[in-house]
Amino acid sequence: MSNQFHSELVSRRQAYALLGSAALMMTIAMGMRQNLGLFQKPAADGLGIAVADFAFAVAVQQVAWGVTQPFAGMLADRFGTRWVAIAGSVMFILGLYLAATATSALHITLGVGVLIGTALSCTSSSITANIAARVVRPQRRTLAFGIVGAAGSVGSLLTAPLAQYMLSTEGWRAGLWAFAILGLAMLPAAFIGGGADRLPNGTPADRNLTIGGALTEARSHGGFVIMACAYFVCGLQLVFLTTHLPTYLASCGMDGAYYGALALMLIGGFNILSSWGAGWLGDRFPKRYLLGGLYLSRSAVLALYFMIPPTPATTLIFAAVMGILWLGVIPLVNGLVVQIFGLRYLSTITGFAFLSHQAGSFLGAWGGGYLYDLMGNYDTAWKIGVLIGLIAGTAQLLMNDKPTARVAAQGAAA
Repeated sequence: MSNQFHSELVSRRQAYALLGSAALMMTIAMGMRQNLGLFQKPAADGLGIAVADFAFAVAVQQVAWGVTQPFAGMLADRFGTRWVAIAGSVMFILGLYLAATATSALHITLGVGVLIGTALSCTSSSITANIAARVVRPQRRTLAFGIVGAAGSVGSLLTAPLAQYMLSTEGWRAGLWAFAILGLAMLPAAFIGGGADRLPNGTPADRNLTIGGALTEARSHGGFVIMACAYFVCGLQLVFLTTHLPTYLASCGMDGAYYGALALMLIGGFNILSSWGAGWLGDRFPKRYLLGGLYLSRSAVLALYFMIPPTPATTLIFAAVMGILWLGVIPLVNGLVVQIFGLRYLSTITGFAFLSHQAGSFLGAWGGGYLYDLMGNYDTAWKIGVLIGLIAGTAQLLMNDKPTARVAAQGAAA
């Protein structure tokens, strides 16, 4: 494995420490974030607020995450990842504290929504990809993105049973307190992972490239625009499920908390392999085809599941299959950005793509809750998600993935 790293710049032990710390931070942040939907109905009932109020907080989280992600990326590209990640870890813990002590929907919105949303910009895929890209050799970057991305699924697998146990024995406030305590481990992980800042994040030829120049390249590249639009659909589908699956199951007469947690565990478990697999495949096959296939397959599976009444067996099968199709998009999107634009402003460009993702996440969280309160079911919501998923997958297959003239010239020179 040592030949996968920049061995002339970092030792094998140092590389594992950097990647492991980035992965741990991603594990905790994404694990807790993906299981917040389990607290939706218990918190709403306990505070005397509507399900849509909690769903709105999760929707605000997606917007805060999306709006602040480009700026967190710019700071990381300009000044390094360490202090960005530490600040994000502190905000995450504060957000959980505010939610655990909430007395109104406003507190939930500020804690779960604004603070945790901003914190995710500083502790999740855009920042950890920046760390991973510096540590490994160029030929293995997409695989490294997949391995670090899989850490988010490990987190879901580990935190779902914690949340379920606390909800069933101690209540939703105690569950959020447990998450806040767990979040303390993000601080040393952020500090150690940020040690990758001493490694280069581009070629000497990129030295004169400005953030403005990089964003102009991205805006002018038709393939990037299509990829960013497809990312909108990815966010809508995933956050709709993580936020509303427990409520949907409860509305169908099942134990929403239990089977929702179990489903999220299965999604996380199967996505560990699929994120790694997407990264491995992305180093060997055209990434746009892999991305398009993920979107189309995910939409088909959603349609099949919601067309029939859920049972424990179909829910668990659905969760396992969705896990295979879950976060494999992250290493592929990061890999495409590096392929097209190079490494220098990876966090900045992926940050703007992620803004589109989070606009979709907002609609998936809030829109799903709104339609549920309006109609008493999720039928319209899932049909919309499937339709636009099929459109996005087809467009992704046809995108232009050619490098910019700048990157192509660097490749020819090399």
